Amino acid sequence: MLHFSRMVLKNSKYGKMKLEVRELIVDDLEALLDYWYQSSRKYFESLGADIDKLPPKGEFKIMLEKQLDRPYAHKESYALAWLADGEAIGHSNVNRIRFGSEATMHLHLWKTSLRKKGLGTSLVKKSIPYYFENLNLRYLWCEPYAKNLAPHKTLEKSGFDFVKNYRTVPGSLNFEQEVKQWVISREKYLSLFLSH
Repeated sequence: MLHFSRMVLKNSKYGKMKLEVRELIVDDLEALLDYWYQSSRKYFESLGADIDKLPPKGEFKIMLEKQLDRPYAHKESYALAWLADGEAIGHSNVNRIRFGSEATMHLHLWKTSLRKKGLGTSLVKKSIPYYFENLNLRYLWCEPYAKNLAPHKTLEKSGFDFVKNYRTVPGSLNFEQEVKQWVISREKYLSLFLSH
């Protein structure tokens, strides 16, 4: 089981940043909820999400708390906190989990000033082992909004393979949209991440 992963990223604009990935804990929930409930309608649309589909904040918090305590084999959602120099700056989570088979990943950098700086690739690479090892996955999928370019670059640099473009409603907060489907298999994960 993986619980905590660290790396130091040398980034020309930000100097040296210690990037960490760990499982989401109760203390992270307020920042995660602030990200969702303080983001603008325009930002939601850029993600392919509909702000009007957000559940009441209290309900969302209860749902997240329930998932934190569930055993891996029974989780409906599994989330990781992304930290830079000890501060939570974002999260990754999976849903549509079929334990021992597959799950679908989502990526969210909360800090506007850190978006589109290359941090996402390092954080995704640190997140991938959690999903494969703790959920015993064969495949990890990701289906970002086709018009949101940043995650597609991140996924490609992180070892994901492009599968196809198609129209769907990818999640409970989304509107119907064109998405780009990406996948990384267990075999590719093992060759890229554990062969060193």
